[in-house]
Amino acid sequence: MRKRSHRVRAVVALAAAAVLGLTGCDPSGDGGSRSTGARPSPRPAPVWNTSPRSIAAVGDSITRGFDACHVLSDCPEVSWATGSDARVDSLAVRLLGAAGAGLHSWNYAVTGARVSDLAGQMAQAAQQSPELVTVMIGANDACRSSAAAMTPVATFRARFQEAMDTLREAQPRAQVYVSSVPNLKRLWSQGRTSPLGKEVWKLGVCPSMLGDADALDTAATKRRDKVQARVKAYNRVLEEVCAKDRRCRFDGGAVFDFRFGTDQLSHWDWFHPSRNGQARLAEIAYRTVTAKDPVT
Repeated sequence: MRKRSHRVRAVVALAAAAVLGLTGCDPSGDGGSRSTGARPSPRPAPVWNTSPRSIAAVGDSITRGFDACHVLSDCPEVSWATGSDARVDSLAVRLLGAAGAGLHSWNYAVTGARVSDLAGQMAQAAQQSPELVTVMIGANDACRSSAAAMTPVATFRARFQEAMDTLREAQPRAQVYVSSVPNLKRLWSQGRTSPLGKEVWKLGVCPSMLGDADALDTAATKRRDKVQARVKAYNRVLEEVCAKDRRCRFDGGAVFDFRFGTDQLSHWDWFHPSRNGQARLAEIAYRTVTAKDPVT
């Protein structure tokens, strides 16, 4: 009987162990999974934050709101990136609110800036430790005294990479939104219908594209086509350099593709964005920054 009793207890123990194993319960009977003694790994933070809490802008006259309020003058309050004008509803206001934008956004863009100036602007922006940096650069590299004077593509690439490296050295976790260069040839086609705009162009606004605005001969057409091709090449550079950085988003060519009309152009020079045009740029930036996935 003693041997039989031992056999019965052994069978019961084995059955209990099997039941516990099948149900995934531990012997304490609390209904939870068996503890392995290790804490669950925390979820990794997403690489791209769709709600950055501070913004610094770098770039050229478009980001300074040039000619949007007064002739041949900056108007940063209507900047698509950091402006305070309610009619523009800038990227900073959309992300941070009006009060937050006033405290936590900075505009280091400079009218007339080219890509060679970008590293210096990035160094200034990095001092604020922004969570997001917006970049719009390249129009002035194409808008030179002549098509021959445009920044070479290889130089453009090297200088843009230098600017990104400057930011990364100081702020490795800062996010970067990169706008494509606008379609300068479309801006010429829209603005050339304005006598006032063409007079302002004669003061030196983008001569490589806008010079001899009414000329349609072979030489003028080839010149404009060369500028257009260079803008497209700059956009490829911006996209390729940005793609190598996991915290950088290019707009996918959205600004280049945007069909600026007369309502979106400054009625001073018919070339730079008006308030309405700045608002459209803010919309494009906001969509790109807040999208779950980058534009492809």
